[in-house]
Amino acid sequence: MSNLLDLAVSAHGGLGRWNKVKSIRAAASITGAIWFVKGQGDALKDVIMAVETNKERLVMDFVGQDKRSIFEPARIVLERMDGTRIDARDDPEKSFEGHQRSTPWDDIHVAYFSGEALWTYLNTPFLYTHEGFATEEVSSIHVEGETWRRLKVTFPDSVKSHSREQISCFGPDGLLRRHDYTVDILGGATGLNFASAYRDVDGIIVPTKRRVYAYEGDYQLVKEPLLVAIDIGEVSLA
Repeated sequence: MSNLLDLAVSAHGGLGRWNKVKSIRAAASITGAIWFVKGQGDALKDVIMAVETNKERLVMDFVGQDKRSIFEPARIVLERMDGTRIDARDDPEKSFEGHQRSTPWDDIHVAYFSGEALWTYLNTPFLYTHEGFATEEVSSIHVEGETWRRLKVTFPDSVKSHSREQISCFGPDGLLRRHDYTVDILGGATGLNFASAYRDVDGIIVPTKRRVYAYEGDYQLVKEPLLVAIDIGEVSLA
């Protein structure tokens, strides 16, 4: 049996430490071409996220906008910072049906997409040890002089993420180098999500820089445009 998941979990801080973490709080700037295509420009340029580890829930504060989004798979809520309700949508995934590449997003679309994405990213690779996840090591690849071992992860239906099957690529040190997937709510759009600039946050090793590009064929990088850029500033665990 492959030891890749164990190696990755250990490299990122280990389950013993992770199991004491209930939430992650991170300041971030999230930019890139996708937001402009969807008519949302710099909507996430200055945000603060609170990500739960034992439940699929992410709260995002939009700095300077008097707005907060609360992501849960079955419901999105938008509210003012004092708790006044702005809007809400049940079964938010359904609202992406029929969208084309250039279909504009409203604020709830942004909250859902960013919520399912960042909840997955900030819980990786520990998430893969949860009940219902299936993992399988597949063939390694060689990138820029390194051998990357690849873990195919099948998500349970109860967890909303980009797609049911995703691949995480880990370097010789066990740290995540790249996260490969397609995005169901974007009509199967492809993503190569490069993780770097790791930081030790109270014993958990966190990538603070992510760059997402499309791919063609057998994971061939499409260099332009840069779809999503995630730069994380202050991070704390609770």
